[in-house]
Amino acid sequence: MTILGSPTLARAEWEPLAAAHAAAADALTAGHRERRDRGEKHAVEDFLFEYYTTRPAHLRRWHPGPGVVLEDAPEHAAWRFYRTAAGRTEMDAVAFLEARSAGLDQIERLLRATADRPARFGCFGLHEWAMAYRAGEEIRHPLPLRLGQAGTDAVVEANPIACSHFDAFRFFTPEAVPLNALQPTRETQVALEQPGCLHATMDLYKWATKLAPAVPSSLQLEAFALALNVRRVDMQASPYDVSAFGLDAIEVETPEGKREYASRQRDFAARGAALRARLLASIENLRQVAAA
Repeated sequence: MTILGSPTLARAEWEPLAAAHAAAADALTAGHRERRDRGEKHAVEDFLFEYYTTRPAHLRRWHPGPGVVLEDAPEHAAWRFYRTAAGRTEMDAVAFLEARSAGLDQIERLLRATADRPARFGCFGLHEWAMAYRAGEEIRHPLPLRLGQAGTDAVVEANPIACSHFDAFRFFTPEAVPLNALQPTRETQVALEQPGCLHATMDLYKWATKLAPAVPSSLQLEAFALALNVRRVDMQASPYDVSAFGLDAIEVETPEGKREYASRQRDFAARGAALRARLLASIENLRQVAAA
């Protein structure tokens, strides 16, 4: 239901917002869409569309979030989790909660636990190295190893591996698994997720996408933009040679590279914390709108 006093936007008010959002999304996904049309792959950026599986067409859809009424909005009326009465369309918070309550509860638990936990900045992106450890021809990305296989293995063996993120850890090679200080599982994800982790920050985009249309699209797009920046740094710090993509290596095998990585990590953690707080506020708003 709609909270009394919820804003109502005429088409002349909301249509420019929707157009601006679509244009911003198109700008962020232009490279991917052009490469897709040419049948080209990009080992760095394609991750955001293959692993997270959200299509550019969905990213450009504008959702105002729960509690905002749109006049003359047949486009939105045709989308799932919207309802229309007397020419007024709004996100159906009750229907969303009925269909997604279990998933929503799990996302909220994970976000709150992560937000309440201190950030750690000592992993230095070595999860990608552990995924390539003694991999041979089973290497994950079709890119050359910057230090070669022997050099990559030596870095893993010379540094402590402390990955807390299950969805990174599950791609470790079998030989690298026992080298990790933690043994994350899906069941322990809420207990181990921490806000300094680059993958936890990238996953904010995943959660924003799973919560659509219950979160404003501006938040989803900001999460995507941050995930894109994080992914680039993730691969710059990896054992792969990413110079073909115009990216410089962050040499985490050196003290200088470790300092640079930790500095980037701190910046991403701060930006991620702000987005995480907004996602939690959106969940609270959704529940309030549904209960009104």
